[in-house]
Amino acid sequence: MPDNGWMVMMSFRRDNSVVKERLKSGTVRRIAAYARPYVRELVLFLMLNAVAAVIVVANPLLLKAIIDRGIVHHRTGLVVGLAVAVGVLALFDAVIGLAQRWYSARIGEGLIYDLRTQVFDHVQRMPVAFFMRAQTGSLVSRLNSDVIGAQRALTTTLSSVVSNVISLILVLITMFVLSWQVTLIALVLLPIFIFPAKWVGRRLQKISREQMQLDAEMGSLMTERFNVAGAMLAKLYGRPEEESAMFAGRAARVRDIGVISGMYGRVFFTALTLVASLATAMVYGVGGSLVVNGSFQLGTLVALATLLTRMYGPLTALSNVHVDVMTALVSFDRVFEVLDLPPMVAEKPDATPLPTPSSRPAHPGPPPGGDAPAVEFDNVTFRYPAAAEVSLASLESIARTDTAPSREVLHGVDFRVEPGSLTALVGPSGAGKTTITQLVSRLYDVSDGVVRIGGQDVRDATLESLRGAIGVVTQDAHLFHDSIRANLEYARPDATDEELVEALRAAQIWGLVAEMPDGLDTVVGDRGYRLSGGEKQRLAIARLLLKAPSVVVLDEATAHLDSESEAAVQRALRSALAGRTSIVIAHRLSTIREADQILVIDGGRVVERGHHDELLDRGGLYAELYQTQFARQALTDDVVPAAAPQA
Repeated sequence: MPDNGWMVMMSFRRDNSVVKERLKSGTVRRIAAYARPYVRELVLFLMLNAVAAVIVVANPLLLKAIIDRGIVHHRTGLVVGLAVAVGVLALFDAVIGLAQRWYSARIGEGLIYDLRTQVFDHVQRMPVAFFMRAQTGSLVSRLNSDVIGAQRALTTTLSSVVSNVISLILVLITMFVLSWQVTLIALVLLPIFIFPAKWVGRRLQKISREQMQLDAEMGSLMTERFNVAGAMLAKLYGRPEEESAMFAGRAARVRDIGVISGMYGRVFFTALTLVASLATAMVYGVGGSLVVNGSFQLGTLVALATLLTRMYGPLTALSNVHVDVMTALVSFDRVFEVLDLPPMVAEKPDATPLPTPSSRPAHPGPPPGGDAPAVEFDNVTFRYPAAAEVSLASLESIARTDTAPSREVLHGVDFRVEPGSLTALVGPSGAGKTTITQLVSRLYDVSDGVVRIGGQDVRDATLESLRGAIGVVTQDAHLFHDSIRANLEYARPDATDEELVEALRAAQIWGLVAEMPDGLDTVVGDRGYRLSGGEKQRLAIARLLLKAPSVVVLDEATAHLDSESEAAVQRALRSALAGRTSIVIAHRLSTIREADQILVIDGGRVVERGHHDELLDRGGLYAELYQTQFARQALTDDVVPAAAPQA
C-alpha cells in the first residue's frame, strides 16, 4: 500500500466540480473519431494493461507456493525453481511496463500532435477580430493544458480504468478463494480509509484550486512586466519598490499555500500508511491465528497480506474514476469549442484566383506596366461583428458584457481607385479610414455591397491570391523575434541574398544593416524593439517590396516617426508606391498633394472627393482639416521640401 500512496493521494486531489460540467452532445463520438487512427495501438495497449493486472495476482501466488510447497516441505529444487519463476515474472513485468509506456507515448503524443496542429491551423484562419478579443494566454492554454488533458482520456484514464478493474476483480477473487474470512475483514476496514480520505481530499481540492489561481496571478504579473512594452512602461511610470513588494506579496501567498498543501499531503499520506498498516496487522493477527489452528497454511497468509496492499489502490482510484473521465472529456470539449467556432472570413469552395501580373518582377520594383488592378467599393456597408460571432467568452480574460449587436460604421461607401493610381484617405479620427483599408485586404467581409479588385469580388477570390496581390504597411509594423533575413523572407521565402539587399536599398535601410556586425542575420528582438520606429518601418517596406504586390495599402505608416525617420521612410515609400494601385491613410500634406484622388471620410461616409486644390476651394471638411492639421506642414514643405519627400 505505501507504494501506491502518492497515486491515491493525487486521485483524491481531483477537482470534483468538473462532474457538474455539461458536455455537448456528440463529444464522445468525436473523441472516437480521433482515436480511430490508433485503434491497433489502443488494443495492444489495453491488452498489455490486462496482462500487467494478471501479474499483480500471479506474484503473491508464487510466493505462497514457495512457502507452502517448497520451504515447509524442504524441497530446495522447487524453491529455487519458483524463485527463478518470480524473477522471470519480474523481468516480464518490466518488459511489459516498457511496452506499455511506448504505446502510451505513441498514442498520447500522436493525439496531442493531431489536436494541436488542427487547432493551430483553425486559429490561423480566424479573423483579426478574434485575436482582438481572445486573451493570448487562454488561447495558448487550449493548445497546451487542454490538449494534454484530452489525450489522457485515451491513455492514462482508459488504461487506469482497465488495469484497476481487472486487478481488483482478480485480487478479490483470489483473496476470497484463499480465505473469505480475512477478505471480509479487509473490506470492513475499507470505509475507515475511504471516508477520512474523502474529507482530506475535499480540502486538498480546494487548496489545489487556490494554488493554481495564485500561480496564474503570479505568472500574469511576470508576463506583463517582462515583455518589452510592459518593462518599458514599468520603468517609465512604475515604482520599483512597489513593483517588488507586489510580486513579493503574491510569491508569499504561493509559498504559504504550498506549505499548507504539503502538510495536508503529509497528513493524508501518513493516515493512508497507518490504515494500511492496521489492516496488515489485522490480517496477520487473524490469519496468523488461523495458521496456528491449521485452517490454512503460512504461504496463504503471506499471499493474503501481499494482495491486501494491492486492493486499496485500485479501489481508491476507481472511486474517483468518474472525475478522471469527466476531466478528460471536458478537456476535449474545450478543444472542440475552439474548433467549432467558424471563421467569419472563409474561402468559397469555388473561389478563383485573382488575375496575376503577366510576369513577376525580377527585382523588388514596380509591377509590369498595366498590370496593377483597379480597386472598387460599390455601396459598401459594414458593421464590426459582435463578440459572440468571432470569439468565445471562455477565451476572454474578463466577463463579457457587450452582448448587443455592434453598430454600423460604414454607410454606402462608393469609390474607385484606378490602376496604378494613388488614393489618399483623410478625415477625423474614428471616421472609418482604417476600416476601409481592412476591407480591401479582406481582414473583414462587408455587411452589404461589394469590394472588387481587378473587377472581381474579393469574396470570390482565393485567399492565397488575395494575400499575394495586396501589401500592407501599418503604423506599428510587427517584426518577429528573429533575424532580419527571416523577417524579410517571410514575404518571399525563395528570395536570394541579392534580392534581399536590393529591397533593403530601395527601402533606404541597407546602409544601416550593412554596418551591423551580423548583417542580415542580426536578430531584431521581441517585436523588433531592438530597432527604432523608423528602422522597423523601413524593414516593413523592404518586406513589402520583396512581396511585390500589385495593390499597396498604407495605414498611417509614418504617423509616429520623428522628422528624420519620416523623411527616410517617405523616400522608401516612393519605391513601394511606384506603378502600384495605392490606398494611403495620409497625415502628410506631401502625400495628399501628389494623390490622384483624395477621399474625405467622415462618419463612415465619403463626404468629399477630388484633388487638393479643388477641395480647398470648396471650403468643406477638407479645408477645415487642412487649416487644423496640414497648414503648418505646408510651411515646412515649402521651406525644406527635402525633409518630407513626396510619396
